[in-house]
Amino acid sequence: MKTIAPLVASLALILTLAAADAEKGFKSIFNGKDLTGWEGNKDLWSVEDGCITGRTPADPANEKKSILAHNTFLVWKAGTVADFELRFSYRIVAGNSGVQYRSKTLEPGKFGPIISGYQADFEAGKTHSGILYEEKGRGILARRGEKTVIHPGEGKKPEIEVTGTVGKSEEIQDSIKPEDWNDYVIIAQGNHLQHFINGRQTIDVTDKDTANAAKSGLLALQIHQGPPMLVQFKNLRIKELKGETKTVKSDLKSLQGDWKPVEVVANGEPVEAEAFARIKYSITGNEYTLNLKDGEDGGSFKLVESHSPKWMDITTKKGDFVPAIYEFKGGALRVCYALNGAARPEDFTTTAGSNRILAVYQRAQQ
Repeated sequence: MKTIAPLVASLALILTLAAADAEKGFKSIFNGKDLTGWEGNKDLWSVEDGCITGRTPADPANEKKSILAHNTFLVWKAGTVADFELRFSYRIVAGNSGVQYRSKTLEPGKFGPIISGYQADFEAGKTHSGILYEEKGRGILARRGEKTVIHPGEGKKPEIEVTGTVGKSEEIQDSIKPEDWNDYVIIAQGNHLQHFINGRQTIDVTDKDTANAAKSGLLALQIHQGPPMLVQFKNLRIKELKGETKTVKSDLKSLQGDWKPVEVVANGEPVEAEAFARIKYSITGNEYTLNLKDGEDGGSFKLVESHSPKWMDITTKKGDFVPAIYEFKGGALRVCYALNGAARPEDFTTTAGSNRILAVYQRAQQ
């Protein structure tokens, strides 16, 4: 167990929810077989290997460009979206793509529908994945890593106030796998919009430009004009948030104080109590101090309470990012951490080789 104790000692907070709760209320919006419920240019959109696939051929006159003269979209026709959480996985080779939400159709277009509205962007490049862009509208509303408030400006040109950060753009980019599958989450609730890629928040926007901020509209997938490209989507599922409380009581206040681990499981193997008997976490604000037998360690954390299960983003003093999920249950704090670059857990389980630590904490006696 020599490799377990340092991992426990370098983290903050730990453990468990329930797998069923992680997807409670979500419904699939793609059947994995065909494009039933979706509408777009069938010469560009198809289903390959159980994935919605957008593919653009090269222009015979210039093989470095596709035949597209404008961006086009595959539109979900089975409903519209207002307050929701969307989860999906994507893969892209060359070019740029994204998911439109609360959007509208402007015109049919030569190559398929032309859409305007919010876009959760991603690309094969290294700049725009995760940003909030408004297609055919106000442009970039938040660059990657930014927390912004959008204020009314002149006409459709808003005033964008950068009020903080949700992470370093280059570190978020480092967590995105090129030409491979990545997980994307979009949460839109009222005028509050959030994007996440592979468990890392990429933007946080409050849109106070009421004359231009959309409250509901279409959901659509994008193919971008430019170089020939391939984009694929799978596991698209959505949860309506209408009627839920939009201002969530913060758990941060409840976390303040000292906590001691009482149960730890790493990679499916229980850790002997002796390994963590002298460990104590002291939490002040959104910072933690890890008190050890031979010294101290620490870092900071951020809570994302709108997600289910609730997310905890931990940054150690060394700058390591540790994605986790957490809950309060029966007076105990339970957290599940992902280690060594593993994806954020969606449930509170740990098995051999999973790179997960589960733990239960109770308040330390004064």
